Amino acid sequence: MARLLEKYKQQVIPQLIEKYRHRNRLSVPKLQKIVVNMGIGRATENKKLIDEGVKHLSVIAGQKPLITKAKKAISGFKLRKGQAIGCKVTLRGKRMYEFLDRIISIVLPRIRDFRGLPAGSFDGRGNYTIGLTEQIVFPEISVESVEFVQGMDITLVITGNSNEQSFELLRLLGMPFRSE
Repeated sequence: MARLLEKYKQQVIPQLIEKYRHRNRLSVPKLQKIVVNMGIGRATENKKLIDEGVKHLSVIAGQKPLITKAKKAISGFKLRKGQAIGCKVTLRGKRMYEFLDRIISIVLPRIRDFRGLPAGSFDGRGNYTIGLTEQIVFPEISVESVEFVQGMDITLVITGNSNEQSFELLRLLGMPFRSE
């Protein structure tokens, strides 16, 4: 079983029940899914960039990404409807907890000048988004194989609807937030 999932069941749930007076274990907020999105805007000029982004995202996430396409045409961006503009992966279950564990323990410490994640990146419904500027912070990606540096957004979708409870859940799981 994933180390973070075990920690959630053994330590985090009892602490959240005690702090927020939940009536049972099912009302405690939990991680529902993680969505990793890589928007590749330069793919309109170079089709090869989508293939490289898909390859890197599949290595990072451990499953095949879905290619996202433009919903409508925008002439200012030279964008046609149905054109490939990015890729995304949705992680659930054991793979999701293993990915979050890798982010907390390996990826975030590798970021240069990292002083913690901002606490204000919650969306009002308890979901949290992390923006990374380059994919080479993941140890699975070798720097020599990267032709272009690409950023990504990692969204943690959490059940419940309170930013405060979601913040406490992530803090107890070991997410390094900035002390302000």
